[in-house]
Formats: sequence, structure tokens, C-alpha cells
Amino acid sequence: MSKNKFYFYKKCSTCIKAKKYLDNKKIFYEEIDITLQPPSKKEIEIMLEAYSGDLKKLFNTSGVQYRELKIKDKIKDMTKKQAVDLLSKNGKLVKRPFLLAGKASFVGFKQEEWQEFFN
Repeated sequence: MSKNKFYFYKKCSTCIKAKKYLDNKKIFYEEIDITLQPPSKKEIEIMLEAYSGDLKKLFNTSGVQYRELKIKDKIKDMTKKQAVDLLSKNGKLVKRPFLLAGKASFVGFKQEEWQEFFN
């Protein structure tokens, strides 16, 4: 059985919905608080590949730190390495939930996408 890694933030309503979905489907996962332990550089690179290299998809664009650090203005000039380094050091900048599930990877919770994979 492969180990699914579920990065979440306990105060995030979308994460709560995703967790409930996984629990209802009896899908086993390792639960990781993204603010205490952000995804590793390797995990971020895997996710980036799943989203065809679109850096913006991996950032929590509605987060306070995203606005405070003015990432919106910086992202267009950011290299992949810079983005991966930044995301791997600050879980609050990472879009969540962040799920690594075998050959699939998901950021955010779109039930249709998850259902397609888990069914």
C-alpha cells in the first residue's frame, strides 16, 4: 500500500472538506500540518510537474503572507528553483490541501478530480 501524504492546515475549511472526503472513502494517508512541516523541495517539484510547471498553481494566492510578501508581483520573474526554495520553507505560502497520492498529486480540493483518481 502506497503512503498518501496529506498536507493540511487545521483552520482551513477546504482542508477540512478534503480530510472528510478521504476519511469517508476510507483512504489511508499521513496527515501533516503544512505550517509546521512544509512539503520538501522534491515533493514540490513532483507537484509542479503535475501542474505542467505552472508555479502560480502551487501558491496560496489568497493567503496573508502571499500578499505581505508581494508574491503576485514577484512570481513572473521567479525561477523554478527560487519558487521551490520559498515554498519548501514556508508552508503558509503553499496552496492547500496538498496531497501526494501515488502517481497523482493535487493542490486544492476539487472533489471531481479526486473522485476520478480514487474511484
